[in-house]
Amino acid sequence: MKVRDVMTPKAKVINFEHSVFEAAQIMLQEDCGSVPVEKDDKMIGMITDRDITIRVVAQGKDPRRTKVEEVMSEGINYCFEEDSIEEVNEKMSRHQHRRLPVVNKDKRLVGMVSLGDVANRAKDARLSHEILSNVSHH
Repeated sequence: MKVRDVMTPKAKVINFEHSVFEAAQIMLQEDCGSVPVEKDDKMIGMITDRDITIRVVAQGKDPRRTKVEEVMSEGINYCFEEDSIEEVNEKMSRHQHRRLPVVNKDKRLVGMVSLGDVANRAKDARLSHEILSNVSHH
C-alpha cells in the first residue's frame, strides 16, 4: 500500500507572513496539530501546536501580531506519494512525527499523512499494531 492510498489530499497550508492566530484557526478547522508553511509556493517549514504553545503563548506574545515565520519549525521532513506505508511509518518513528507532508515527484505538496491515516487503513494487523504502538511511545 502506498502513501497516496491513505493520505488526506489537498492539505491546507499557510503563508509565512500570516499570523499565528490564522495558523491556529486552520488547525482548529482541520482538526490537526500542524500546518505546512509556504513562501513563493514552496514549503519552508511547519508550524505546530507545540510551536504556538512554547514560542508564543509561554512567551506572552500576541498570536494576532506574531507572524508564522517567527515561530515555525524550519527544515521539513516529508514523504513521497509513492512511498510505502512501511517507509512512512519508519520515517515518522525516526523523526517522532505524527504527520508528514506528502509531495509528488516534483516535490509539490499534494497532501498530508498522519499516523492515524496509516494505522486505520493498514491491511496488515501487525503493521497497524506497530504504528499505533509508535504513536503511544512519543
